[in-house]
Amino acid sequence: MSVDQLILMILALPLLGALINGTLGKNMSKQLVGSIATVVMFVSFALALMVFNSNHTTQLIQLFDVIKLDDFTLHARLQVDSLSIWMTLIVTGVGSLIHLFSMGYMSHDKGYYKFFTYLNLFIFAMLILVLGSNYFMLFFGWEGVGICSYLLIGFHYSDEQKGMLNGVAARKAFIMNRIGDLGLLIGLFLILSQFGTLEYTELADKLTIENIEPSTWMMFGITLCLFIGATGKSAQIPLFTWLPDAMAGPTPVSALIHAATMVTAGIFLVVRSNFMFETPGAQITQDIMLYVGLATSLVAAFIAMRQNDIKKVLAYSTVSQLGLLFVALGMGAYTAAMFHVTTHAFFKALLFLGSGSVIHAMSDEQDIRKMGGLRKFIPITHATFLIGTLAIAGFPLLSGFYSKDEILAHAVMHSPVIYAILMVSVAMTAIYMFRLYFITFHGSFRGSDEAKHHLHESPKSMTIPLLVLAILSVFGGLLNLPGVILAKGTHWMSHYLEHNTRGLELIKTEHLTNSQAMLLMGGAVLMTIIILFGTFVVYVKRNSVAKSDEQLKGWELASNQKLYFDEIYNALFVKPIEWISVKLHQFVELFVLNKSILGFVGLIDKSGNIVRKWQSGIVASYLFWMVVGIVGLVVYYLVKF
Repeated sequence: MSVDQLILMILALPLLGALINGTLGKNMSKQLVGSIATVVMFVSFALALMVFNSNHTTQLIQLFDVIKLDDFTLHARLQVDSLSIWMTLIVTGVGSLIHLFSMGYMSHDKGYYKFFTYLNLFIFAMLILVLGSNYFMLFFGWEGVGICSYLLIGFHYSDEQKGMLNGVAARKAFIMNRIGDLGLLIGLFLILSQFGTLEYTELADKLTIENIEPSTWMMFGITLCLFIGATGKSAQIPLFTWLPDAMAGPTPVSALIHAATMVTAGIFLVVRSNFMFETPGAQITQDIMLYVGLATSLVAAFIAMRQNDIKKVLAYSTVSQLGLLFVALGMGAYTAAMFHVTTHAFFKALLFLGSGSVIHAMSDEQDIRKMGGLRKFIPITHATFLIGTLAIAGFPLLSGFYSKDEILAHAVMHSPVIYAILMVSVAMTAIYMFRLYFITFHGSFRGSDEAKHHLHESPKSMTIPLLVLAILSVFGGLLNLPGVILAKGTHWMSHYLEHNTRGLELIKTEHLTNSQAMLLMGGAVLMTIIILFGTFVVYVKRNSVAKSDEQLKGWELASNQKLYFDEIYNALFVKPIEWISVKLHQFVELFVLNKSILGFVGLIDKSGNIVRKWQSGIVASYLFWMVVGIVGLVVYYLVKF
């Protein structure tokens, strides 16, 4: 089977699953619905592995022409290269495990077939995004991911207690993403006006081979618009508050959005556009990207320190990790960013699915203050969650340790100040994750007797994905081992992706000696171990359970209240817009538009009543007016001539 056929099947299978479940799912059993949706995903992943093993060069797969003019053609086609295939593996691989987990987690939900329909459509849209050969295809998938996220975040809109909040969260995600999408759309129009094409390969050739040099300000405008688009999807300041609220969706949705698909779209956009971000005019944009990412990483990590909802902690953790990724992109470390995207997909999917298993055991309770001692009741969930926690905290020899260390190595070369600030963010990551782990799984159970009675381990459909992701979280670092670990066989992923990024000159750390690199790694290890021991003492030995909201003061209150970002946004944007909308409704719509339309209708009605009287039905009257008309015409022509 050719690569073209394999790629088309990878795309078609999730769409087919969505069509079958969307049209026939209501009349099928839940087991059959879940099996169809999950099997098509695993088959897509298997086909992606076949393409991965066979493809070594860039291939274009023509589907059809959207627009065909004399001097411009807009293609709907796919591009198969190392970057798109790697993203396809992440999307289909992690997505398959999330589908399998969902079969058990959503088994009691009424909208079972709808959920899997949306989930398959989500994967299809993301595959369009990463496999497209141009920015038009990317934008098509970009918007598809947006509408699917809206449907999934607000999935439980009919819930008696939280239905309204779920709907608000879905609208918030949709609207804030539209703000970023407008920036992306403007960027695409600028690209089209400047270069006359939206194809990645043609744009790269114009900028690197043909040495076309557009104005500095034009490239700054283009790259800034692309970054604004990435800011919306990948939740950077100021467009980040939608992502924690997206926790209103079912937990598998949280895992899919935060780990493998939607939030990585912005990272993919920048990595795919690296040839633009390396032009002279884009240097300002790179600096903006670096400092926005740095601020986002710090702010989100600080907010996560005193969150008590298990999913909210992980949500702000995702925002913080995305900030770290944008710092890497701002430094030009594209493959280092992709390495961390990969490892983050493993351990963050593990943590979210693990939190789903905890919530399942706790009968939908999400407050960690009502948990405690769960390691005795759900041992598989506990063990896998511990692995995910250690991985994201940067514990030695786990996947997150290597990917974070690579970004930190770039930060040292770029600026010691940037490195120091990143270390603060990394330290806070370890603190809030170990806090979450110890409060949830250690100590004594703090919930009700009824909740304790119902504690149980999740079924195999939920624990098997946890075990697979735990293994990947342990060994994922082998994909891009640093040179100080082994003499040969290192930086495999960097070599694999080098044709799609700037290459190995940004990956190797020859500026650092082996002793310097080992010193940096040793410092990170020591910091993680100290934080682990410190949080163990505080939350296990001293049994310092999270305080109630009324007891919080100072920085703890600011962290718990999310630095009042939502309140500030409500005061600056939401309330004024609502006030303007009400006034426009009262004065423009009701007073101006309605009255003018009603007045015009009344005028027509009155004139109609007058004219209607002329239609008397009397033949003599009609003859009289006919004669008057003829006489009038005769008089007119006599006077004229």
